[in-house]
This record gives sequence, C-alpha cells and structure tokens, in this order.
Amino acid sequence: MGSLYMFVQTILSYQMQPKIHGKQVFWIRLLVAIWCGISAFSMLTCSLLLYSGSFGTDIVQKLHWNPEDKGYVLHMITTAAEWSMSFSFFSFFLTYIRDFQKISLRVEANLHGLTLYDTAPCPTNDERTRLLSRDL
Repeated sequence: MGSLYMFVQTILSYQMQPKIHGKQVFWIRLLVAIWCGISAFSMLTCSLLLYSGSFGTDIVQKLHWNPEDKGYVLHMITTAAEWSMSFSFFSFFLTYIRDFQKISLRVEANLHGLTLYDTAPCPTNDERTRLLSRDL
C-alpha cells in the first residue's frame, strides 16, 4: 500500500509543477518510487519462492538462519529488499520538507467559562498565538 501511495503522490507531483514545486522534486520522487517498486517486487518474489514449500514446511517458524540452511540466499535477498523498501519510504517522506515549509498553522483558544460548570462567559480575552514558529 505504501508503494501505491508513493506512485499516486508522484503523479500528483507531476501535475503540481511548476506552480507548487519544480521538476526536480517530481524526478526525485519518481526515482524513489521506482526504487520502492523494485524493492517490493523482489521482496515479494523471493518470499513467494521461499515459502512455496520446496524448502520445507518449518521455514515459517524459523527465527535464526545459518548460511548452510536451504533457502538462506532467498531469505537474505528478501531481508535486504525489505530494508531497502523501508529506506525508500524514509527517503520519499524527506522530499516533503520543502512542501511543509510553506505551511503555517495557527491555533485559536476560546475559553467559554472558568470551569466546566460555569455558564457565564469568561472575563478573560481570547488568546491567539502561532502553533509553530519558524524562529525555533
């Protein structure tokens, strides 16, 4: 599902250029989405081959692998692809930094009474402050 999300966001990035951001962001997101797709495909393919039954039925409960075990190479490829896919997710989310720098949030707190049981309006003024500041 994360890979699908990446591809949808990449298509949206293509449609948002050049108003929101430049072509560089689109190309970076496209490369990271392709990296994620290749990692997901290799992980799923190797895990399907590993769990197909030709390497034994005890593979599902196996926690520790030794290099002389049957299916060790497929297990290592699956593990490396899984880590590669997670790094591609982190890399993809890092491309949002510039987008979120253009957003500021404000919070408005309205106190309607001094306690939960007060029905009279509160005599204090409303407070209006920025939620996130660029001065941090």
